Amino acid sequence: MADQQGSDHPLHDPAELARAWLDITERSQRLMAEWLSRQELLATPTPADPAAIAGSFAHLTGRMIADPAHLARAQVSLWQGFMELWQNTTLRMIGVDAEPLYQPGERDRRFQHPAWRENEVFNHIKQSYLLVARWLDRTVHDVAGLDPRCRQKVEFYTRQFVSAVSPSNFAFTNPEVLQATLESCGENLIHGLRNLLADLERGHGALRIRQTDASGFRVGDNVAATPGAVIYRNPVMELIQYAPSTDRVLNRPLLFVPPWINKYYLFDLGDRSWVRWAVQQGHTVFMISWVNPGCDPADLDFEDYLREGPLAALDAIGEATGERRVDAVGYCVGGTLLAAAAALLADRGDRRLASLTLLASLLDFSEPGDLGVFIDEATITSLEERMARRGHLPAGELEVVFNLLRENDLIWSFVVNNYLLGRDPFPFDLLSWNADSTRMPYALHRFYLRNLFQRNLLAKPNGLAVDGCLIDLRRVDVPSYVLATRQDHIAPWRSAYKSVHLLSGPARFVLADSGHVAGVANPPGVGKYGHHAAATSDEPPPADPGAWFESSRRVDESWWPDWHAWIRMQGNSHWVAPRIPGQGGLPVLEPAPGRYVRMSDDDPAAGG
Repeated sequence: MADQQGSDHPLHDPAELARAWLDITERSQRLMAEWLSRQELLATPTPADPAAIAGSFAHLTGRMIADPAHLARAQVSLWQGFMELWQNTTLRMIGVDAEPLYQPGERDRRFQHPAWRENEVFNHIKQSYLLVARWLDRTVHDVAGLDPRCRQKVEFYTRQFVSAVSPSNFAFTNPEVLQATLESCGENLIHGLRNLLADLERGHGALRIRQTDASGFRVGDNVAATPGAVIYRNPVMELIQYAPSTDRVLNRPLLFVPPWINKYYLFDLGDRSWVRWAVQQGHTVFMISWVNPGCDPADLDFEDYLREGPLAALDAIGEATGERRVDAVGYCVGGTLLAAAAALLADRGDRRLASLTLLASLLDFSEPGDLGVFIDEATITSLEERMARRGHLPAGELEVVFNLLRENDLIWSFVVNNYLLGRDPFPFDLLSWNADSTRMPYALHRFYLRNLFQRNLLAKPNGLAVDGCLIDLRRVDVPSYVLATRQDHIAPWRSAYKSVHLLSGPARFVLADSGHVAGVANPPGVGKYGHHAAATSDEPPPADPGAWFESSRRVDESWWPDWHAWIRMQGNSHWVAPRIPGQGGLPVLEPAPGRYVRMSDDDPAAGG
């Protein structure tokens, strides 16, 4: 059949095949020459320090050697597993309807092609892999005497190894790739090689996997497109005031503090725009848009971002609206920064914050999940040395870390799709936003890693020094709405739950379905992800997150309406005339979304 279809494929033309290989060869030579000319790329940085990883595995090996009985039990277990698998495969091959012994997890999408189930050879390959993967994971986990941080590191990198060697990642053991290769006479592999070269060119020699076709998403056109204007700007951020869409608006303005790691428009993505939805509910929304810093502002630190970010925004909102009290929302590290600002204001007796909403944010970093793998002393020191040379952390380095937290979904699925199947990634607004990340100033990221992740000072009473004050989250007595997501790989929900007991005011905790991004950017009416919440708003959250979950009720709808109802109950129910950007105490500087959000990795930092 392949021969009959051959005339339909351009690569059956020898001239076309020669041109394809010539193009690949020329691009490869140019890429190699560029790579060799950039001396810093000869030692491409890794997310973690290799010596620290090797040391952890050396410690693991020592503990395993010290317990030969554990090794013997593990070897016997693996042998028994393979014997049972061979028996199961034999039965299936002679026609007996035997259920597979090993099945991928519910969220594992690597083995969806029918041949993984229907073809006995590929079924056996899949089950052999799953058997060894689970055996290796269990064997490493059960080693006694490991330090908790060492255990976390070896389990994480064992998982990375196991994911990397999956048979789905190799052309000759992936039935979908083999089928595509036969049907296209290898055209998929040629196109995949071109995709690989393009990703290497984008990373100037370092692989930057393209996860989506971002060409259809244009800032200011179909993303970051809610009408508004920039009414304030400083070297750290722009403040956007959105135009009202209702005849009357709620009296208290709403300040949103996004993370400085990515662009703010996760909350202004087309049909899933939280900004547009909030405006339609009658909120006067103000959004911080962080600058994408270059080398010059390397000394900008946490205090600068706090002072020139939420605190400056509160001043500007007061000038623009005349309102003294503001509801504030923070997402991810934006929520961490906002909570620190709230503690500082509480220490000064400043009552401008009327309520606090924290979305997928950590205030207690004692259990940061898999991110803890990257905060040992050796890794942070190595990262600091690299950042000091550049003055900032390149956007791509943190992207690699986040991708490793969900390696099968965010790395290996695209390796198969882009390079082995030779397909172009499809357009997806969330992944397009995710790829549009920002650099971080050296001093800011160093402060964040050392004082929050490593020392957990924000969670300690009077533990963190900010702007000349020792701040204490217990002084924050305003009502708080704390949202976490069940599959969050960046802010684990049980760690986020601790925030309700670090703050002194009445708190409502809500647990949304899905992960760090999709669970938050989840508009009403779609019906995709629901949430869990306490049965009544008056119930104080118990100390144990498990007890909270058992007593919670499930709602098959977005958390957005729940938040809106909650914030209306906090005294924000008085209606006033709509506020038009530029008609208050601050003039319009330029239309939204402003200039900072448009700055790419290749742009110099702007300011003032």
